[in-house]
Amino acid sequence: MMNVISNRAFIRPLILGIALLAVSQVASVFGESLVWQTDYAAAKSTATQQNKYVLLDFTGSDWCPYCIQMDKEVFAKPAFSTFASEKLILVKLDFPRRTSQSPAEKSQNQELAKKYSIEGFPTYVLLDPSGKELAIHSGDGCSGSGFARTVDRSVPANDGLRLLETEPVGSGSGFSSYFS
Repeated sequence: MMNVISNRAFIRPLILGIALLAVSQVASVFGESLVWQTDYAAAKSTATQQNKYVLLDFTGSDWCPYCIQMDKEVFAKPAFSTFASEKLILVKLDFPRRTSQSPAEKSQNQELAKKYSIEGFPTYVLLDPSGKELAIHSGDGCSGSGFARTVDRSVPANDGLRLLETEPVGSGSGFSSYFS
């Protein structure tokens, strides 16, 4: 009897460990782990080096309902994760109420909010690889498709790094199709 009990005690944690490993592998395959930077200067440097656009996400991650909605309904989508890893450097500029931040991060975020005249949350700023502002979009109550349309209209048509396909919005390809 003792042998059966010890085998069960060993098998349960083993099965649980295998299940957790499988779930983490599935999550990484479906792109649910976006890399959001918090250091704006480093992100800008990386964008220049990699010739990628920068998406600034001004958010209240632990209190803003629209910020949380965008995280769940747009940024958590596997298609967005794939798109972002290929085309964007993501920067989360958070203004939390319950989570602590370093004084340097808090100061940086406040300075950037002032620079881009942020009046509410969430607000998204799209920059080209050189740091030039292309668009500002306030996400209060917006859908993923509304956010995508803003991005669609923001990138110059003659830009070699065009974020979107040449088909019009809603045609089934490009950034907008991720949210249709």
